[in-house]
Amino acid sequence: MLPPDLIHTLETASLPLALQAILKHFDCQAGTYHTAKGEALTLAASHQIPPPVIALIENVPNGKGIAGLAAQRKAPITICNLQTDESGQARPAAKNTGMEGSLAVPALRADGSLAGVLGIAKAEAYDWSEAETAEVSETASVLAGRN
Repeated sequence: MLPPDLIHTLETASLPLALQAILKHFDCQAGTYHTAKGEALTLAASHQIPPPVIALIENVPNGKGIAGLAAQRKAPITICNLQTDESGQARPAAKNTGMEGSLAVPALRADGSLAGVLGIAKAEAYDWSEAETAEVSETASVLAGRN
């Protein structure tokens, strides 16, 4: 269950400020929020993502990279360590973020349609629990209600 003050921030603050509140709540150092536009995602907010990476993730096709896979599957994508991952889920440029424990979740509207994808990451390797993943998914659904 999300704290009421976080829900209020998610519903009322600008998207960049909402993203910062999410990162603080989940003790993460970097994150993104992409909005769904047809068969692609468009970067709407980011925090602590290096400019060369921003250039590569401004527009993400569904099915490509962590965010694109979360959008295509409408399911969370988690990677314990981006720096050593060999699953093929993350694009090679993801290593340039310097982050390790990554989680991307679809932001689903009440009707199940995709509004976007929330991506958060920790500076150290991290295995996201089912409970944490569910809480991040709940957070993303609040963001989905914004658009």
